[in-house]
Amino acid sequence: MSEVQHEISISQDPVASQDLVAASAVEAPIQNSAPKALVAKGKNSKKAQVSEGAYPLEVSPTPEYVAHRIALFDELKKKADEADAAQPRVPISITMPDGFIREGIAWETTPMEIAKSISKSLSERVVIAKVDKVLWDLERPLISSCQLEFLDFEDEEGRAVFWHSSAHVLGEACEKHYGCHLCVGPPIEEGFYYEMGMKDERLVSSSDYENLETCAKNAIKEKQPFQRLEMSKEDLLEMFKHNQYKIQLIESKIPDGTSTTVYRCGPLIDLCRGPHLPHTGRIKSFAVLKNSASYFLGDAKNDSLQRIYGVSFPDAKQMAEHKKFLAEAARRDHRRIGREQELFFFHELSPGSCFFLPHGARIYNTLMSFIKKEYRQRGYTEVMSPNMFNVKLWKTSGHWDNYKDDMFMFDVEKETFGLKPMNCPGHCLMFDVRERSYRELPLRFADFGVLHRNEASGSLGGLTRVRRFQQDDAHLFCRLDQLGQEMDATLDFLQHVYGIFGFEFSLALSTRPEKYLGNIEEWDVAEKHLADALDRFGRPWTINPGDGAFYGPKIDILIRDSLRRNHQCATLQLDFQLPLRFNLQYRNQGDGESDFSRPIIIHRAMLGSLERMIAILTENCAGKWDLWLSPRQIQIIPVAAKPEILAYAEKIKKEMELEGDFFVDLDSSDATLNKKIRNAELAQYNFIFVIGAEEVASGSVNVRSRDEIQENKVKGQVRPLDEVMQKLRILRDSKAKGSRI
Repeated sequence: MSEVQHEISISQDPVASQDLVAASAVEAPIQNSAPKALVAKGKNSKKAQVSEGAYPLEVSPTPEYVAHRIALFDELKKKADEADAAQPRVPISITMPDGFIREGIAWETTPMEIAKSISKSLSERVVIAKVDKVLWDLERPLISSCQLEFLDFEDEEGRAVFWHSSAHVLGEACEKHYGCHLCVGPPIEEGFYYEMGMKDERLVSSSDYENLETCAKNAIKEKQPFQRLEMSKEDLLEMFKHNQYKIQLIESKIPDGTSTTVYRCGPLIDLCRGPHLPHTGRIKSFAVLKNSASYFLGDAKNDSLQRIYGVSFPDAKQMAEHKKFLAEAARRDHRRIGREQELFFFHELSPGSCFFLPHGARIYNTLMSFIKKEYRQRGYTEVMSPNMFNVKLWKTSGHWDNYKDDMFMFDVEKETFGLKPMNCPGHCLMFDVRERSYRELPLRFADFGVLHRNEASGSLGGLTRVRRFQQDDAHLFCRLDQLGQEMDATLDFLQHVYGIFGFEFSLALSTRPEKYLGNIEEWDVAEKHLADALDRFGRPWTINPGDGAFYGPKIDILIRDSLRRNHQCATLQLDFQLPLRFNLQYRNQGDGESDFSRPIIIHRAMLGSLERMIAILTENCAGKWDLWLSPRQIQIIPVAAKPEILAYAEKIKKEMELEGDFFVDLDSSDATLNKKIRNAELAQYNFIFVIGAEEVASGSVNVRSRDEIQENKVKGQVRPLDEVMQKLRILRDSKAKGSRI
């Protein structure tokens, strides 16, 4: 699920119905500063209990905007209710998913009444209704005959509504505790957040969480109904006149002469398309998780805001399970493991650009070597292209209008240049360097060139969002009659790679977006080719309407890790536009109207960004790397500092490195034997070779396997070195799971 901002549905202009904020605000580093000053306690000392943060539960006096909003809401709601009451009550038919038809009355019968008539358990479990495929409040009367569905928390759309409603509860808590001005509060993949502008210089602190949860739980206990009201732009400007952020959103997103909706729960009234839960009491478990800073509308030029994240569930058991999941995710966090295993780090002097330490570089290079070997077997040709281009290139490709804000730009001799954020335009120049023949196609250009994207500083997070990265990028130039074969081979490549990693994956066809290059006929052809390839591949797939790239449709691949989290890494995109924009041609067989034809480009990546893939792999294995990818494959531990033992240990190290091509470290420190073994185990070496006089005499090693059963791990197994090296080669080269021989 993508981050979905509050949305506005604009009456009189269905085309203009859109998300309130097109792009989510950008998150900055987490702020956990201590409170700077005390806020005066309210008159009711019990109500204004002070937590560790030394702030009262609720700010006093209550901000002026609360009473102002409520007074206007009550006035307009009364008029709206009177208008609804005057609507004609006529019989309607309500068709259920199973085809059963129920009778109702227009402007009276609600989805909740239908749910109750079916069963009490359904009415208690259901989160939201869907009326003629449109999400609909359970307590909102039906206005005509329709099709009706019910969604619960297990449904993705139902879960989003549940968390959206919970975000409003968090917003209410924030207003009560901080007296702040709310901005936006959407559901996200694992919960929700609300961001706000503070009335003073106060920063959100983790010590505030208890008070926020108390305010939220009080709102939940009150079972505050979610009330919907449609308002004109003029009334909205009056209602939110105290909130500069809402005013800017209303003025910029709502056309004059139109209207949109607000929702009220308790004292909170917010600009929102909805829909929502029937009341706050449906939320059975609520928790504040973390906080950060952000920028209004994701623009660093705008005000800095405070953002608070939360999660909620309709059952306390689900919250307990979720907190276990969060604890396990924290244990597997690639940033923590990267520090502990000395794989990589970041520095403020080059934000968003990773420093890979020797052991981290081993993983990086192993992944590249793996893909390069596959390239040789699958007919790819590696190329290298410049990092810096004149912006004329991006204007030709069409990226300039869609991507310039995400590029690093600079002037060179009165011309504007940029660091490349992708390889495809450069590969088009390489294709066009000379005349091409139909016999040369397909041409498969693969490039591990360094890419740069100007990600906002607040969005950077470990290896998953960086400014400098490399990817296993390739562009396939082919004829139309070769397209199906190339698509099939690319999907086979994908299945092979992810099979080695043990990833489950899902496939989705992303179709033409609102802003696109080319004509609809070309898009229809391209989408048909991708759909046919997916059908031949034989795995289930879905459609993501309107989520294609601006130059062509694509197949999105989501992998699932050991924590059942989804990640997008690989991509497969079809492009009829770049060949046209660069006037790419090849000489055909001469059997058409022209001697030249235009190639088709397939953009594809298997791993995607190597940085992001390393983050995913780190967390997937929790730092316990399989031998073939491990940065610490073998640790040699001499039992004593005797010359003959140390000499034999050095000899083994060189043989394993030079003949076996393994990563081998030797611990010749003064630590005790047990301490050395324990350190090697904590460092997640796949194998530990313990060397003593017996091993020197017999030309063997005492092998301890990381994944061996405890009894064998403690004792180890004495084996001839040649045998061990042969078995380790087989284990590594087969890319097998586990570390056991």
